[in-house]
Amino acid sequence: MKILVVAEHNNLELLPSTLHTVSAANIIGSSDLLVVGSNCQNVINSCSKINGINNVLFCDNEIYKNPLAENVSILIKSIAKEYSHILFPNTANGKNIAPRLAALLDVMVIPDIIEIIDDSTFKRPIYAGNAIATYKSNDNCKVITVRTTAFEKAELKSEESEILPLEPATNSELSKYISSELSKSERPELTAADIVVSGGRGLGSSENFKVLEKLADKLGAAMGASRAAVDAGYVPNDWQVGQTGKVVAPNLYIAAGISGAIQHLAGMKDSKVIVAINKDEEAPIFTVSDYGLSDDLFKAVPEMEKLIE
Repeated sequence: MKILVVAEHNNLELLPSTLHTVSAANIIGSSDLLVVGSNCQNVINSCSKINGINNVLFCDNEIYKNPLAENVSILIKSIAKEYSHILFPNTANGKNIAPRLAALLDVMVIPDIIEIIDDSTFKRPIYAGNAIATYKSNDNCKVITVRTTAFEKAELKSEESEILPLEPATNSELSKYISSELSKSERPELTAADIVVSGGRGLGSSENFKVLEKLADKLGAAMGASRAAVDAGYVPNDWQVGQTGKVVAPNLYIAAGISGAIQHLAGMKDSKVIVAINKDEEAPIFTVSDYGLSDDLFKAVPEMEKLIE
């Protein structure tokens, strides 16, 4: 039984989601790691030091500078017959490439798994996390995306795995990269942050979010928000935490002015410690919080900030 993990990176550095996915793969068995990109030698070197990895396969070519699913899936298909499992992080890239690869291989895709029972049986959340479905697949090659917050990071090792090159596949020319607009912030990346401070519609305006931003800056935290706050235009889309946003599991999650709709809880309830601040004592957020404060956030948050050195 051979397992392949497809690395998530930006051609400059390996992203933490890869380490979580390798950890999931290690439950099944030892793995090979595939790096597809352009001018990504630093990423390849980083991958060779991950515990549980036998070989690092890489294809470094201009075709893969931007990970278009149409091209990457063809490359992976060319080596797929050697593997019983192919795992992706359940990120935008993973969710884009995995279904196309599964279609090319004529197998089902098993998305967003949170638990591995055995090599053919997996669990994943459904209905915004209110129920857990168990999937069993008899496919020869199982294409899987992994909810990275459900698994710890794989550890690093001192010795390096063997690095093996792959020949690039033919450019499908089915799609073309035009451009991308990436948000830049001095704060930690939301899905990788140890601390997240989130606000909801209770903030009332984008200006009021500065109350939370001061707290986040003191804590070195990432900023998040509920869908209601995003839809109201208070904050950017990439701050959204929830079923239709980003799934986070930081060591500390502070929710201020968030009532706790099911869709939001699905994106943060796996956080290690949850602190909720809301004037409504009956707010659903208090059902999942470890610490709850029924108070006016505009009084409570500045007081918290003052107490932090």
